[in-house]
Amino acid sequence: MDFHGIDLNLLVAFDALMSERNVTRAATQVGVSQPAMSAALSRLRTLLGDPLFLRSADGLLPTQRARDLAEPVAQALRQIEAAMVEKPAFDATSATLTFNLGLPDYPSFVLLPTLLQALQAQAPGITLNVHDVKGRDATVDLLDAGVIDAAVGVPPTNTDGRIKARPLLRDEFVTVVASDHPAAQHGMDLDTYLSLPHVLVSPEGHLYGVVDQALAQQGRQRKLALTLPHMFAVPAVIAQTRMTATILKRVALHAQASHQLALFPPPLALPEIVFDLMWHRRSDTHPAQSWLREFIATQAATSCA
Repeated sequence: MDFHGIDLNLLVAFDALMSERNVTRAATQVGVSQPAMSAALSRLRTLLGDPLFLRSADGLLPTQRARDLAEPVAQALRQIEAAMVEKPAFDATSATLTFNLGLPDYPSFVLLPTLLQALQAQAPGITLNVHDVKGRDATVDLLDAGVIDAAVGVPPTNTDGRIKARPLLRDEFVTVVASDHPAAQHGMDLDTYLSLPHVLVSPEGHLYGVVDQALAQQGRQRKLALTLPHMFAVPAVIAQTRMTATILKRVALHAQASHQLALFPPPLALPEIVFDLMWHRRSDTHPAQSWLREFIATQAATSCA
């Protein structure tokens, strides 16, 4: 390979294209014209002997060569930036700005009370704008588009390395029935569990969840009576019916109808659920964004202590 044509601007252009998947947005991010970004992409294609990005209805799709280069290039640029640019410290106590957060209902329930209380005390000039996130892969789209600064949710199926993440919240499943249900007195074994009509929570609208996956491994199947997009409606439904549901423990314990529920360990092995704090790698070293992530992590530790 002839390295004569490589310069830092080409690497910056590649990194922006990988982040934005759009020539116009990449040009805006770097601060050049769209023709200049297109020219940089053309030079990169010639230099590397690969198309790097292919046009599609969803934007530019990176080739495998581009995927292989993405993280090494991003790391190299961050190292150069750290060595050459002295970033001013971010003072949250005097800052006046708005952060956009992607939060499904569960992280909102667990985090927001503590988060807002701490913000009012430590950073009163900061405003939070919360966006609902419907489905794990919607997080990637919102971060790619710059609509949100960070998100808390279950890990997406594929991030191509451009979405950073760290574990933030953990919870376990419990099985619930109404406190006056016969199973509340007799216990919940698997046969009893499968004899009851079930409520399934699926933000994506699927008719198949983690319980169904575990049952399928045993060659068993449950009967669904109701599917819901939000878990927080489940306790009230269960308290007034003869159905059962398997939901996250904090939801059951803190629901208004919690005193009308009987809680059991699920009668089959289910994984612990981990919610990640996620952000786009283009904001990885930004002082305000870094402060936000550490602030959220600190408050999450307090909320879940």
